[in-house]
Amino acid sequence: MEKFDRSYLEMATIWARNSYCKRRQVGALIVKDRMIISDGYNGTPSGFENVCEDENGVTKPYVLHAEANAITKVAKSGNSSQGATLYVTASPCLECSKLIIQSGIRRVVYSDEYRLTDGVDLLRRAGIEVEKIEI
Repeated sequence: MEKFDRSYLEMATIWARNSYCKRRQVGALIVKDRMIISDGYNGTPSGFENVCEDENGVTKPYVLHAEANAITKVAKSGNSSQGATLYVTASPCLECSKLIIQSGIRRVVYSDEYRLTDGVDLLRRAGIEVEKIEI
């Protein structure tokens, strides 16, 4: 499993490059039965200008995280993320962790530690398998 985990995380890292955000680019893939069923990267909502930071370099409050984009994309597609694995380049924040729990994702694999651990703590509390892999 580790071989596939590493490959999907590397793919999420490449996908993160699509983000227009300057401060941090994050990518996410949702995989079920070894098929990528959704992808996402951090950025502004559809129809907004592709500028994530204000003139002071602060991230705009309406920027969506990669996980939120991947989860909402799978919801629109009619696919189910029940039992899937989320591969994300940065550990999920608290808000994204709530979405992950509600979407039925059973496992989260990430590579970079976010400064706050409350999101990962919540996932573990919900019984979701969380694993950090260095790439």
